[in-house]
Formats: sequence, C-alpha cells, structure tokens
Amino acid sequence: MENNLDKYIEITPGIRSGKPRIAGTRITVADVAIMYLRMGHSLEEIAGKYQLSLVSVHIAMAFYYEHRQEIDQQIADAEAYAEAERLNSPSLLQEKLNAMKKYA
Repeated sequence: MENNLDKYIEITPGIRSGKPRIAGTRITVADVAIMYLRMGHSLEEIAGKYQLSLVSVHIAMAFYYEHRQEIDQQIADAEAYAEAERLNSPSLLQEKLNAMKKYA
C-alpha cells in the first residue's frame, strides 16, 4: 500500500516556523492537538470550523501521536515564550487602568 501522508502534512521552513501543518493551510499539527486534547473539541468540529477534510484532521492527530514528544516540546516552548513576553510587556490597557486607580 502506498503512503500518501505527505499530501496531508507539510513542513515548510518559511511557514509557521517550519512546524508540521495540514497541507495547504497554516493550521499546525500542534493546533489540532491542542484543540482536541486540551480544549475538548471533536475532530469533526475542528474539521468543520476550519473547512478541513476529516481525513486531514485524523492524519494530523496520527502525526501528533507519532511525534508526540517533539510536538509537546514545541508547544511548551511557545507557551514559555508567550508567558515571558506577557511578563516583560505589560498590557497597555492594564497600565491605563492602574494609572486611573491612582487618581480615583
């Protein structure tokens, strides 16, 4: 039997930082895994919301399970980076609210 997974999963250095993604989209395997495993969306919901074939979403999850450690590390790295940025760059809205409290 011929393996056609490469028609469903692409890795392109200039797109989404070279993370594995559903072919022809910007939706990464990690995006699908997070929506499915953490957010509780069904694979059918994910496919419908992003106009993907159900096959591509299932293959994305199969790819995730096959490369779980690597993808989980990418997710953890992205979350750590986002948290560091949040701590280093306070919200302009929060700064304005804090300033208003001083005058109240």
